[in-house]
Amino acid sequence: MSDHAPQPPRIIDVLDLERVDRDIYRGQVIPSKLARTFGGQVAAQALVAATNTVDETKGVHSLHAYFLAPGNPDIPTTYLVDRVRDGRSFASRSVKAVQDGRAIFIMQASFHVRDDEGPEHSDVMRAVPDPDSIVVDPERMTDTRRKLMEEWSDWDIRYVDPDQFEHNKYTASQQVVWFRSKQTLPDDETFHICTLAYMSDMTLLSSALVPHQSEEVQEASLDHAMWFLRPFRADEWLLYDQISPSAHAGRALTHGRLFNQQGDLVAVVTQEGLTRTLREGKNAVPFKK
Repeated sequence: MSDHAPQPPRIIDVLDLERVDRDIYRGQVIPSKLARTFGGQVAAQALVAATNTVDETKGVHSLHAYFLAPGNPDIPTTYLVDRVRDGRSFASRSVKAVQDGRAIFIMQASFHVRDDEGPEHSDVMRAVPDPDSIVVDPERMTDTRRKLMEEWSDWDIRYVDPDQFEHNKYTASQQVVWFRSKQTLPDDETFHICTLAYMSDMTLLSSALVPHQSEEVQEASLDHAMWFLRPFRADEWLLYDQISPSAHAGRALTHGRLFNQQGDLVAVVTQEGLTRTLREGKNAVPFKK
């Protein structure tokens, strides 16, 4: 590896935004091997910007976002926050991410008072092997997955072998992944939530390609929605149970449920992504040359 090769992104740097003015924040350049800014980075930084404008009595419970244009990882991103509403129980924020005067991402985020009460129920986590029993073998990875693991080397990501969990016969495509931050993170709930926004874009779109391993496609996140349901730590094991209900016309819909190791459902994610078949002579360029 060259002495000038970028070091893996550190989440503490990703989430460290500069306050430019009231409700305006700037994300620093994060060295990356990716040809385009990682979508999870933009989502996480936008969420940091939004939470910086909300009273600490409220915590984010959901976000809905669109990726409008590819980001350039070699220039900073500016985040413009609109304080849409501040109520007694809920607050709403709108965030626009801008590079060179062009919007690349928009997000709506909703915040709820932390001490509300109501009925409780939850789905149950499927039976899977313990993450510590899963051996990560780079030799079995595709070249693209191996490069992504290098890009995300600050994260412990372990795919559960398909023959090690029970499949839902009514689900077209499914994938199960354990992951966590390798670094111990600060004892701050908001930091872990914003970290999970970053992590949630990892591996999810690839769940749509499980039945299509031999096909060459161009991939890109188009939209992203998250619901934060229960407290968790992003530096402890989380199970990302992923399915893809549909792939059609160059787009795939994916859905993920996140459980902690104790089996508590802590978050839910839904994302649609571009999965366009590459035409002859065309190449997908996920990494810098």
